[in-house]
Amino acid sequence: MLPTILIVDDNKEILEFVEEILGDQYHILKITNGQQALELLSSTTVQLIVSDVMMPVMDGFEFCRRIKSDLEHCHIPVILLTAKNTLVARIEGLELGADAYIEKPFSPRHLKAQVANLLANRGMLREYFVNTPLIHIKSMASGKADEQFLERLNDIILQHLDNAQLDGELLAVELNMSRPTLYRKIKAISNLTVHELINLARLKKAAALLAEGNLRVFEVAHITGFSSPNHFNRIFAKQFSMSPTAFMKTHAGKRDHQD
Repeated sequence: MLPTILIVDDNKEILEFVEEILGDQYHILKITNGQQALELLSSTTVQLIVSDVMMPVMDGFEFCRRIKSDLEHCHIPVILLTAKNTLVARIEGLELGADAYIEKPFSPRHLKAQVANLLANRGMLREYFVNTPLIHIKSMASGKADEQFLERLNDIILQHLDNAQLDGELLAVELNMSRPTLYRKIKAISNLTVHELINLARLKKAAALLAEGNLRVFEVAHITGFSSPNHFNRIFAKQFSMSPTAFMKTHAGKRDHQD
């Protein structure tokens, strides 16, 4: 599926112009003011927002502020478009959490490059987190609110490692979120299901214990909630392209070198 981009501008010609620039690579949604855009986001998942600054009802600065202060939506990259080319306006937009600030009139090539880079960077953060054993979940955070959410999420998972019933329902209760909101948030940040993220958090905790070198593989498997050492070995190797034993040996060599 194509990534979905929400364009917010009260000028219909600008909406059509931006759609023409981006429409061949992305699924485009068009809205004419920030208030309507917020209402749309409550029921629709988007990967990036391009918003004008000067709009009726709710301007782009306030819209951006609302997005970046809302836990459910703060991970969404925001590009602000504006005819206000003063340094003060640029700083205001960035301080509100905008990920990029483009002055009108703008180059179509510039806009396409900004959109592609923001989406690619988010994708690389996800891939790095998923494939690197000792990288913390908060590495995927795009701001302070996301970082706090991901740290809290990880802490809850680790607190329930020995709970075979750990699932999205329990996480939603602990986080004081509805289950659909939690599922959308996790999918948007990590591109993982809740079940996949829980398993990955278990594997990363296991990797941290293995790297310390104080426990044997079967002990680590038990502590981190896996049903058997064989099951643990299989999914660890599948996730990180290395067996738990090989991972332990690699880090034992690093410790010896440091000593």
